[in-house]
Amino acid sequence: MDIDLDIVRQQLLAKRAALVDEDRLGEAERAPVTLDQESVGRLSRIDAMQIQAMALAAQRRRAQERERIDAALKRIDAGDYGWCVICGEEIAQTRLDHAPEAPTCLDCARGT
Repeated sequence: MDIDLDIVRQQLLAKRAALVDEDRLGEAERAPVTLDQESVGRLSRIDAMQIQAMALAAQRRRAQERERIDAALKRIDAGDYGWCVICGEEIAQTRLDHAPEAPTCLDCARGT
């Protein structure tokens, strides 16, 4: 396998930083919804609660993605990057190009 691990590390760190920035930008949407009886706006409290729920779900997905990125960075440090954590086979370069944080080969990801 011919992978430039420094480039992969930079890609992973950039993806991680973007996820952290997205979390920071979405803080207001995840704030508790309060009932303001005197304020009449276009969004009802139920709409605000739905927006909050979607923002929290997005935050959870970003946290999971950061965990996958952190695990990939650890595999780089350990010298195991690019090898499937389940079967031990080499992960296809095209898969790593598309998702450098991928821990498994495509067959193991599919469960085959």
